[in-house]
Amino acid sequence: MDDEKQILFAGFGGQGVLSMGQFLAYAAMNDGKQVSWVPSYGAEMRGGTANCLVTISSEEIYSPLTEHPLMAVVLNQPSLDKFEALIKPHGWLVINSSMVDRDSERTDLTVLKIPVNELAEEMDNARGANMILLGAYLEKTGVVRAEDAVQHFEAVYKGKKEIIIQKNREAFLAGVEWAKKNW
Repeated sequence: MDDEKQILFAGFGGQGVLSMGQFLAYAAMNDGKQVSWVPSYGAEMRGGTANCLVTISSEEIYSPLTEHPLMAVVLNQPSLDKFEALIKPHGWLVINSSMVDRDSERTDLTVLKIPVNELAEEMDNARGANMILLGAYLEKTGVVRAEDAVQHFEAVYKGKKEIIIQKNREAFLAGVEWAKKNW
């Protein structure tokens, strides 16, 4: 039986949306899954809109695109406004409540909210907000086991300075711990 899942990550360019998707795709691939990663961003990278669709399956993926993902992880209000209605019924919606000032209008979704910007500021790692959100998301959904995903930071961030890898790993683990305590 196919267990294909499509996860949409969406936010402003510069929030690390594409990085979240790449990291998830890499972690799932190393977990033996079939994966696809399809990025999309506006003309301006930083500050423009950005989203990516990650498809994960234990079987061959016939199309990397979908109009109705099972899950969406949104980092800002415009992304929630644009993509909320497209999520499959009984899907998941994960919201950065630091940048979204309304609740979901859907009653058929599992909705998880996390104040990632505030958590990142508390860690003195404003750029780590995306990894906090990804860690919390994986801990709660189990799309890829968070314990397995954390093992891949060196490979995903190959060529980056060790301090960048360390800060991203710390942010990811902070998200995992937040999810354990709050969801």
